[in-house]
Amino acid sequence: MKLVISEKPSVAQSIAAVIGAKQRGGGYLEGGGYLVSWCLGHLAELAEADTYDKKYAKWRREDLPILPESWRFTVGKDKWKQFDILRTLIRRDDISEVINACDAGREGELIFRTVYCMAGCTKPMKRLWISSMEDEAIRQGFADLKPGRDYDGLHQSALCRSKADWLVGINATRLFSVLYHRTLNVGRVMSPTLALIVQREAEIFAFHPEPFYTVNLACGGFTATGDKLKAKPEAEAIAAACKDRAATVGAVERKEKSEKPPALYDLTTLQRDANRLLGYTAQQTLDYLQSLYEKKLCTYPRTDSRFLTNDMEGTVPALTSVATAICGTDAPEPLNAGQVCDSAKVSDHHAVVPTSAAGKADVSALPAGEREILRLVSRQLLCAVSEPHRYAETAVTLDCARHGFAAKGKTVLVPGWKAYLQEQADKPLPELEEGRNISVTAVSVKEGKTSPPKHYTEDTLLSAMETAGAKDMPEDTERKGLGTPATRAAILEKLVTTGFVERKKAKKTVSLIPSQVGVSLVTVLPEQLQSPLLTAEWENRLKQVERGELEPDAFMDGIAGMLRELVRTYAPLKGAEVLFPSGREVVGKCPRCGGDVTESKKGFFCENSDCRFGLWKDNKFFASKKKTLTKAVAAALLKDGRVRLTGCYSEKTGKTYDATVILEDTGERVNFRLDFGKEMKKLGEL
Repeated sequence: MKLVISEKPSVAQSIAAVIGAKQRGGGYLEGGGYLVSWCLGHLAELAEADTYDKKYAKWRREDLPILPESWRFTVGKDKWKQFDILRTLIRRDDISEVINACDAGREGELIFRTVYCMAGCTKPMKRLWISSMEDEAIRQGFADLKPGRDYDGLHQSALCRSKADWLVGINATRLFSVLYHRTLNVGRVMSPTLALIVQREAEIFAFHPEPFYTVNLACGGFTATGDKLKAKPEAEAIAAACKDRAATVGAVERKEKSEKPPALYDLTTLQRDANRLLGYTAQQTLDYLQSLYEKKLCTYPRTDSRFLTNDMEGTVPALTSVATAICGTDAPEPLNAGQVCDSAKVSDHHAVVPTSAAGKADVSALPAGEREILRLVSRQLLCAVSEPHRYAETAVTLDCARHGFAAKGKTVLVPGWKAYLQEQADKPLPELEEGRNISVTAVSVKEGKTSPPKHYTEDTLLSAMETAGAKDMPEDTERKGLGTPATRAAILEKLVTTGFVERKKAKKTVSLIPSQVGVSLVTVLPEQLQSPLLTAEWENRLKQVERGELEPDAFMDGIAGMLRELVRTYAPLKGAEVLFPSGREVVGKCPRCGGDVTESKKGFFCENSDCRFGLWKDNKFFASKKKTLTKAVAAALLKDGRVRLTGCYSEKTGKTYDATVILEDTGERVNFRLDFGKEMKKLGEL
């Protein structure tokens, strides 16, 4: 028997139906010489820090950096049952081979290998590597199973990625949270992405708009515009000079141009278009596309390629027919299948396209989000196999009252791929001859302002993540940018859920705006944790690990070395309490530094990170007298340095008494003493 392990139950069912495993078991399917079971995403993940040492349950700077010598994995509480099923199946004597049918990518490899290793398995391993969940693709995949060892590099790359994220997340998050007295999530990719957003907002804030003025001539069927002018009186003077005057045509230049069809979609370009055109978040688009993949209507989603392989050229006409049916339009003529096929530009998976099965599906019955994504993918295929968009652009210069003006017009010659887009065509200019006089029907002065940079949307941020650091890296670098197509959506969602970034809608556009705490975090982060270039270099090194060009230990040593240096040298910024206000009610002023003292679960503490002043609620002085250090008592001590208490318990006599408690702060520790003087009776009692 052969054991097939997929990533999800739905995928297992699709595979089982094709290979004849139709008999249901407990957590698996059986038949045709196969057992088919599944993971539930990541069944096992890297263990928490306190698994290595119980002292790590508390966050302390002196314990950093935490660098495990031998890594441990743990199974989630809600996933133990399925893990036990897989472990039992793997260890069965009649299982001769284990087939990895998890998603054909870095994370899918990690999900399978972790279970394989934790189960102590040494049986032969094969790899199912497919880009579509169609029955025929599954059959071909099983006919061409790959040796598992061919993907050892991919597994090592995935493991390094997981460990690096754990190390940076655990150590940097604890370091900055302890130093600034609030939870500050820091991530290997998340923090540089946040830095991009914060930098953009800083550019917008620093921008000072400048007014400018243009003189416009209405010339019948078109408008000619003059140069931008800084002074309004100058523009008004030109307008006055042109009033009731004719304009003379100067140069007329006509050029024929063409725009190549776009390439097919990879995940990132699809997410960008879906955000710009449909308003979907990157995560929504990935979720819709993943569902279409599992329904056999689209090919594998987490791809970074925008081409098909050369051997797929013969299938392009049939796929185009599917796309025309989905979009309700005609097929392009001629159909250029070859221009979307280039094996040299395909890595692990080819571009996202609809499957042949999508042509038989009832698209109208799909959920709205999936339907729109399927149509977008289909439309992109139609555009990609179409002719170039060809047009003639005419540029004209005019002279009016010895002032220059210009106008442009566009005439479509061949719509080509743009026939599938609902774009408003530019107006053509009328036929114009050099030296001809044209009547000016109206003259106007238009005021404008220089525009600041635009807030990031998910569309533009994904583009920035994709190219971050690229200019400073060698041209032959294979993987550039922040994160991968598979991980970018999750990074954006985490920035929002952790409160560092907010989605704000204005009209139809949803912008990504950093919160106050997000800006503050970037302010205190050192360069190495917010540098897109460094993180992009790490992504490239992970690709080198995958190809066997870099040892995994060398990659991990670089991460560990950076964290050792960070913990050793980083000093908190002075005055950072202004950057990270707690939002808690102020109980009083600190007697040491004058900062705000606020209440927390364990006492009343100064919010100045450089000051150690605090009044602990469980201190022995008040406990011995069976009194509680309440907020009112703390406020009086901070304001007057003393407070009158009634009913204090005497450990010697067992009786109660009234006294005044006096606060004495040495600058290093807080002490209390009692005063029974008569002058204290004048104070009010609490």
